[in-house]
Amino acid sequence: MAFDLDAAIRKIPDFPKPGILFYDITSILANPEAFSYCINSMVETYKDTDINAIAAIESRGFIFAAPLAERLSLPLILVRKKGKLPGETLSKTFDLEYGQDTIEIHKADVGPGQTFLIVDDLVATGGTLRAAIDLLTEAGASVKEIFAPIGLPFLNYSEKLGDVPVRTLIEYDSE
Repeated sequence: MAFDLDAAIRKIPDFPKPGILFYDITSILANPEAFSYCINSMVETYKDTDINAIAAIESRGFIFAAPLAERLSLPLILVRKKGKLPGETLSKTFDLEYGQDTIEIHKADVGPGQTFLIVDDLVATGGTLRAAIDLLTEAGASVKEIFAPIGLPFLNYSEKLGDVPVRTLIEYDSE
């Protein structure tokens, strides 16, 4: 199905600071045809794979991962910022440009033998995704692939993500 996803993505110059071109996925969500294109493309891509669980990155990754998990009848595991999940969690702290952040998953939701697809809304520097990969593998699972509708390879995410394949529907090659 041919669809002009680029036309559906709002680009906002100088946000959140001067010199940055922000690719706003909320314009995909406000366009039912664009959102449907994304979800249907994901289902077609992953319906016949050996992935048996989906990990969604907070918070906009939840929006894309939830319908995919439902349509493929797979468990959906939430990767959240520290302190947002009740019960026993596993956590991973990682470096940001200025400081650190920590993500968590429920300990009971991840274990040996699970093969994950990680879903986010956009792949930029890869820092949060790298932490999610490490967190899931430390829990005994494996990460087969990363999916996001939008990729920004000019930010060199492949350096952080190593050999975990990244699949996107559209990529932008400059700021």
